[in-house]
Amino acid sequence: MALRINDTAPDFTADSTDGPISFHEWIGDGYAILFSHPKDFTPVCTTELGRMAGMEEEFAKRNAKILGISVDPVEDHHRWKSDIASYTGNEVRYPMIGDPDMKVAKLYDMLPAEADGDASGRTPADNATVRTVFIIGPDKKVKLSLTYPMTTGRNFAEILRALDSIQMTARHKVATPADWQDGDDVIITASVSDDEAREKFGDFEKKLPYLRTTRQPR
Repeated sequence: MALRINDTAPDFTADSTDGPISFHEWIGDGYAILFSHPKDFTPVCTTELGRMAGMEEEFAKRNAKILGISVDPVEDHHRWKSDIASYTGNEVRYPMIGDPDMKVAKLYDMLPAEADGDASGRTPADNATVRTVFIIGPDKKVKLSLTYPMTTGRNFAEILRALDSIQMTARHKVATPADWQDGDDVIITASVSDDEAREKFGDFEKKLPYLRTTRQPR
């Protein structure tokens, strides 16, 4: 069954470029960005891993760890790192999971349960659905999932923007409108009465009977 928002992210233990990882324990009390790749040494994914390496500090500021995964073995990941650094100028320091038995890919419904055989004989096209980004919270619940086609490089600035929204709206009774950026006005949720909104946020604007906006809480 497909993972949905607020489902508990399946726990697993797997080998990685940083050694064995027990996923829930590794997440700890922060957030995790789990992003998957169909195959090592593929062009779009090379740009993506390098981009994430360059953004690692921004995610760390938000108490979020980065974890890559593909169905190739850890030894291939280590060799791939030099290509990534050569092309993007960013050294991959976050762990990358080796999933040659496709256990994690199946656990997260990125490959069908009946997928079998030796992962080394599979092509990127065979693994095309292993292209999902998950944001997982400290409660180990799925907060976001996005799946991209192989030919479309992922926009990790959008993942960072979504994480900012997820974290802020978890702390305050607000939501973020379309195209929201950090610092923009936010929407007061329907569960908050007008009186409570004045007490919590001060001034707000009632744009529609059901749509009230206020300054972003800090």
